[in-house]
Amino acid sequence: MQKARAVIFEALLVALVGIGFGLLANAVSPLGLRTGRDYFPRVQAVAQPASSTNVVAASPNDPEAATRQRLQQRGLQTVRSNEVVEIFRDPRYEQGLFVFIDARDDSHYQAGHMPGAWQFNHYRSEQFLPTVLPLSLAAQKVIVYCTGGACEDSEFAAMMLRDGGVPPENLYVYIGGMAEWTRNALPIETGVRGSGQFAKP
Repeated sequence: MQKARAVIFEALLVALVGIGFGLLANAVSPLGLRTGRDYFPRVQAVAQPASSTNVVAASPNDPEAATRQRLQQRGLQTVRSNEVVEIFRDPRYEQGLFVFIDARDDSHYQAGHMPGAWQFNHYRSEQFLPTVLPLSLAAQKVIVYCTGGACEDSEFAAMMLRDGGVPPENLYVYIGGMAEWTRNALPIETGVRGSGQFAKP
């Protein structure tokens, strides 16, 4: 009986020490979890004055209007297809002053992404943030996209980049995403970034 108590005591002691080290490591890590942060925010309606000229009104003729309005309420800018193409073809993109961020997972990214786009799966931020955040901080424009339509990965990735210090005025969400990019027969890179492998649109 005494031996069983000793084993239980040692197990509890090891567990407490482990928890203590885990909490300490989380507290000192710049990528650690913050207890006060809402990692799964809910969209809340924000009352806007009727006279505001910046509010995007939802329209039945524009199915993306509700998404644009939600992003605007979260302090995120949106960019349309024609603007994305202009940014993609701008020489500053080749210079790294404009950055495209693909917020999808490995399989989707490697199946086809915008040529030169950096992957940032926000569910595995510890893997991607050390590379993507410095590039985004140095860029004049950062365009984040995912599949498009109902996909919200670009929204959460953009909020994470903004929380990491990327100025909101430099940060854009491309709502149309890869679905729209592909429909417009624009170039697609497959595999990892810079692989030089291109798929026919």
